[in-house]
Amino acid sequence: MVGEPLKGHTGSVLSVAYSPNGQHIVSGSDDTTIRVWDAQTGAAVGNPIEGHSDSVCSVAYSSDGRRVISGSDDKTIRIWDVETGVAVSKPLEGHTGGVKSIAYSPDGRHIVSGSSDRSVRIWDADTGAAVGNLLEGHKHLVRSVTYSPDGRYIISASDDNTIRIWGAAASAAAHKTFEGHSSFVNSVACSPNRRHIASGSDDETIRIWDVETGLAVGAPLEGHGSWVWCVAYSPNGRHIISGSRDSTIRIWDAATGAPVGKPPEGHSHSVYSVAYSYDGRHIISGSGDKTIRIWDAETGAAVGKPLEGHGDSVLSLIYSPDWRYIISGSDDKTVRIWDAEAGGAVGKPLMGHTGGLCR
Repeated sequence: MVGEPLKGHTGSVLSVAYSPNGQHIVSGSDDTTIRVWDAQTGAAVGNPIEGHSDSVCSVAYSSDGRRVISGSDDKTIRIWDVETGVAVSKPLEGHTGGVKSIAYSPDGRHIVSGSSDRSVRIWDADTGAAVGNLLEGHKHLVRSVTYSPDGRYIISASDDNTIRIWGAAASAAAHKTFEGHSSFVNSVACSPNRRHIASGSDDETIRIWDVETGLAVGAPLEGHGSWVWCVAYSPNGRHIISGSRDSTIRIWDAATGAPVGKPPEGHSHSVYSVAYSYDGRHIISGSGDKTIRIWDAETGAAVGKPLEGHGDSVLSLIYSPDWRYIISGSDDKTVRIWDAEAGGAVGKPLMGHTGGLCR
């Protein structure tokens, strides 16, 4: 590692995101703050963004990079000016439980949020006003929300064992409810052609769903020996990867549901995050064993040595917009940047968050 650690966050880093131009990184923490970092130097940009009174569970950039949104266990969403760190509107209030997940619509006009109050809400990204009706139907906390790539639908995953698709025009009822999992749904991913959704669950299975019919496609993908924490599609949509509490990653044929090759082996703890490289040649994974690993997507063989440096579980993992770097967030209260090709750490660890883990 180059240089001394930068002081900043003082608790677990729960969410990270790159700016659209790749120049900055934003992170949210259990220390109730948001921080912006220079992606090249690792230096903090401005002061910590303060205003939330509880864990910041989710952060995201607007498409133009001028604003950041944050969702918190204090039951609010906030919109911030990235340059000044000042809130651009009053807190978005309406949820009666913690805000676990937030996302911008593809056109940047709306924000969607999912909460422990079991609801999904849509907001005007400019004014902060609620849009349409409260989307109700889930029977347990909403763990994640996202827009479909075309912006037509909102996808939500819940601890009620279901996934729901809602009309993004804020219809009052769920467009589709996907039922079949027998335990919490931890992760969902939309296929590149937008026709299917993959989901990973505490029931140790992955399921594939038809977006139009709401029906399961084929049998559950079985093989993991414990909870499935994360799923992702390959760029060409032919494969699905999953990471599990059983310490393994598995690759699946998205058309048949059959396993592809042997599971990549090397992690010694839960795999919390997985992603494909832009060309589909590599897979990256973050684990409770404090490491990030890079894998050959065809053979499942490890590429290089594990990326070591974190002092606790690696909870979130993404590629930079230009695919040159990997960014990781950890329970050790730091964000780290890695060279995706060479595998080494880039610059200084971004340190300073201060709270506990938001699960």
